Amino acid sequence: MGDIHGRADLLEVLLGRIAAEAAQHPEDTQRSLIFLGDYIDRGASSRGVVERLLSDPLPGFTTVRLLGNHEEALLDFLDERSDGLDWLSYGGLETLLSYGVPLKGYPDTPQRAAELRGALSGAVPQGHLAFYRACTLHHAVGDYVFVHAGVRPGVSLEKQHPADLLWIRDEFLRARPALPGKVVVHGHTICDLPQDLGHRVNVDTGAFVSGRLTCLVLRGTRRQFMSTLDV
Repeated sequence: MGDIHGRADLLEVLLGRIAAEAAQHPEDTQRSLIFLGDYIDRGASSRGVVERLLSDPLPGFTTVRLLGNHEEALLDFLDERSDGLDWLSYGGLETLLSYGVPLKGYPDTPQRAAELRGALSGAVPQGHLAFYRACTLHHAVGDYVFVHAGVRPGVSLEKQHPADLLWIRDEFLRARPALPGKVVVHGHTICDLPQDLGHRVNVDTGAFVSGRLTCLVLRGTRRQFMSTLDV
């Protein structure tokens, strides 16, 4: 599933569609949900998304939760690796509000950053913090590699730098293919409709603004897209 970005409403709809589709295939012997990161920011219900994913989202499915660059930004702020200014500029404000933390002024001084960090630390439940810290950087199944943003072309998966897995765009998007012999499934870069280019599949359809949250359904050699705006 692609980037949810605080749209708990769309997450619920798409989980329902996945459950209905799975019910049509009782022959399935193994079922997995792989979330590609960016659960928070931009949409209004970041806290609600995490709360939903903390539990078992769909009975009978194993769940893999990958880290997105937005979760990394939140952790960087909480762990004092950033002052939070960049994070707030690309969606962190909505996450603060979802946890009930009012923003009285931008953290443009070390004191203000410390005050805001303390308020957020006190508002985020420990279970949510553990959720963010437990997210992994990549997942591989057969010929498929699942990451948030993409991979550095010509570098093996084991040697990829975390920053590339979470942030890369142009170099990865231009590569054909970036990981020879593998299909990379990713989000991070918004497209109007999901893209299947053979060597890579992009399922980030800008749910927070478009209302289209998308997932890729893999069964055997078949690939199928499903989204909240499917007719």
